[in-house]
Amino acid sequence: MKSLPLPLRVAAGLAMTAVERARDLPTTLAGLPVTVVSQALQVSMRLQQQVTELAIKGDEALAALRPAEETPEWATFDEDIDDIDDEDDAPRTAFDRVEDPWSAEEHAIADTPTGPPASVENYDELSLPQLRARLRSFSVAELEELLAYERGTENRPSFVGMLTRRIATVRDQT
Repeated sequence: MKSLPLPLRVAAGLAMTAVERARDLPTTLAGLPVTVVSQALQVSMRLQQQVTELAIKGDEALAALRPAEETPEWATFDEDIDDIDDEDDAPRTAFDRVEDPWSAEEHAIADTPTGPPASVENYDELSLPQLRARLRSFSVAELEELLAYERGTENRPSFVGMLTRRIATVRDQT
């Protein structure tokens, strides 16, 4: 049997492809939004990459036209600061304002209350309702002392919150 002419075979192939695509159309339509979003994201990423590449090339071109600063104004070095350490108006960097961790720990240990305030017996064993029942008889100074002790020891949020609110209430009443 003699083969059919090429244009007829191509037309039959196109017809079969159209039938196959028509059968797959419901599946393709379901995934179409995902495909469109995916392709849009790909185009967006490619565009961002190209813009970034252009910016890098532009930076390189501009860097060649202007010389780099010898010492940028924001850069400070230890040898630059040694001369002005004792002056009150000396600029201080963020590094200079950080407290030494060892001295911070020593201050924290020194500031930690050694025992519960004398105004409340067995403070550490009291439950929240038991402490609440006694709070009405305390002054602001005693309440602040209790709050400082609580923050320095167990720092329980419910106790800290209750003491803070009671201090505010007592201050508003006076």
